[in-house]
Amino acid sequence: QDNGYARLLRRQVEEVFRDNRMIAVCQYNSMPGEDMVLMKHYLRKHNIEVKFVLNEIIRPMLSQSKYKNLLPLFVARNILLVSPETKVKEMLRVLKGVPQINLLGACIDSTILSRQGVENFAKLPSLEASQGQMVGALALLPSQTSSLLQGGSAHLTALLDEHIRRLQAGEMGSPDESAPAQSLGAH
Repeated sequence: QDNGYARLLRRQVEEVFRDNRMIAVCQYNSMPGEDMVLMKHYLRKHNIEVKFVLNEIIRPMLSQSKYKNLLPLFVARNILLVSPETKVKEMLRVLKGVPQINLLGACIDSTILSRQGVENFAKLPSLEASQGQMVGALALLPSQTSSLLQGGSAHLTALLDEHIRRLQAGEMGSPDESAPAQSLGAH
């Protein structure tokens, strides 16, 4: 019966790693029950769930998976904070007010991060903001290219207009005739 229960727990842990984009590993130190309920409530508001795990269940599963580099984090009492979304900023904000829970590391979008890596990840702009910046930068390039291409022809047109104006004014054959050609070569 214990073996069947262990298999069930292992399957649940496998589902957690398969179904969530953010899995944070935290050290759990004893805390009053009402504080735990309050923390779970604040995390649930951001679609983050708290999962209590047993090391004897998770360690064998991790050792045979692509997440085996997380094994050193599972030495004491641990909890997992999991979410199908990457709600790193929100998670860190809640954990800041709970000294009994220490973030050790995380797996975000199949990338294993240390505590510092998680904090750095939280400082990154959102994907939508980054995409907007990229679209803006890409849209700027064609307009700059267009203005550069038009700039030469506009300058040439101005020089030719000046040359025609001088010719019409009767200055043909004067030493100033070479000036537009020199200006044209300089640009």
